[in-house]
Amino acid sequence: MSAVPLPAGRARSAILWGGLIAGTDDLIFAFAYYGLKLRVFQSVAAGLIGRDAAFAGGVPTLLLGVALHYLIASIWTALYWLASRRRPVLVKHAVPAGLAYGLIIFYGMNQLVLPLSALHAKAWPPSLPWGPVAMHMLIIGLPIALVVRKFSREPKMGQTE
Repeated sequence: MSAVPLPAGRARSAILWGGLIAGTDDLIFAFAYYGLKLRVFQSVAAGLIGRDAAFAGGVPTLLLGVALHYLIASIWTALYWLASRRRPVLVKHAVPAGLAYGLIIFYGMNQLVLPLSALHAKAWPPSLPWGPVAMHMLIIGLPIALVVRKFSREPKMGQTE
């Protein structure tokens, strides 16, 4: 079963808002978990340019890290949007699907993205760290799914795009 096609503007809005909300939620968690440190953003940039360059780069690598952070959140949102076009159940049951998607994001980042990045991080975690896993489920995966659900619904009579 395929989803009803929607205007491209709705996809852009879903991806923009999903990336913005999930990215901001993740930043708030990162600051609470690691402290309000410049290195939080620089470590994101390190995935692209390497650890030494990122930590030596000051404010420019901080800004690069912020931009990459939101880009990554938007990419995860875009992937969910695309999946929801083929599997409408992801929209219909957004809460359980979003929680499961948060788990996919957590393991996708730690098993694929980080090991393949310039950090060459080992696949992580060896055990199940419930705090970060729950965070990915509740404040990243769930908001992405709820935003996609919102923008997947047809506008009501009298509403414009």
